Amino acid sequence: TTPLVVKRDDQREEFNHEKLLSGLRTACARRPVSADDLERLVDRVESRIRQLGKTEIPSRVIGDLTIEELKALDPVSYIRYAIVYLGLGDLEAVRAEIDRLLGERE
Repeated sequence: TTPLVVKRDDQREEFNHEKLLSGLRTACARRPVSADDLERLVDRVESRIRQLGKTEIPSRVIGDLTIEELKALDPVSYIRYAIVYLGLGDLEAVRAEIDRLLGERE
């Protein structure tokens, strides 16, 4: 069974496959990422959550797993998602994340 997600405000809700998929569709819009790629990504995240064997999991953990998977799938979509998820509030923060990503790829 999938654990409950503990939100930042301490509310709990069931893991929502469609909600995660929707956010990823937005990040991957007009990118060479298929619907099947996104479905598999969400399935992997959900599987990894279950493997943790916990009854509750912080939303931050789900976000971290998602962003890790997305980085491997499509770097541009990763940056789009990271702007929202990591709260990159200005161009310098975005630039620093891009520089970090490029450094990892070298």
